[in-house]
Amino acid sequence: MDLGTFFQNYGLIILLVILLVFMFWSSRRRMAKQKAEQEAKARQTVPGAEVLLQGGLYGTIVSYDPDNLDQPAVVEIAPGVDIKVHSQAILRIVNPTDETPAASDGDLAAPAEDGPRVETAEETARRLRENDDKKDTPEA
Repeated sequence: MDLGTFFQNYGLIILLVILLVFMFWSSRRRMAKQKAEQEAKARQTVPGAEVLLQGGLYGTIVSYDPDNLDQPAVVEIAPGVDIKVHSQAILRIVNPTDETPAASDGDLAAPAEDGPRVETAEETARRLRENDDKKDTPEA
């Protein structure tokens, strides 16, 4: 039996077996990644941790029981305002490096040297007028 006849008879079966093996392998790999992420999140979910909830609310965990996920977690979203949420409603732990520092009013007037520059209303109007003037002038 030559190679061409072999692949003509068994090529589709071999291709399906390879596809099934790849699907099984990628599924196991994805499940292992998700499990590692859940374990890391469970280690970081402790009272006092800043969290982001599924609804977009930020808060601080007051109480959380990692052993009993049916018991709601208590999250403080404002001073003196505690809410009970399902433990799976905690989307992620907010790291201090993820937060942007709040800028004071004085910081807005002087842009950061390495950051983007914000145009004032007068500068925007002047730039738009210059662009309109360039469009109105005929090209030589």
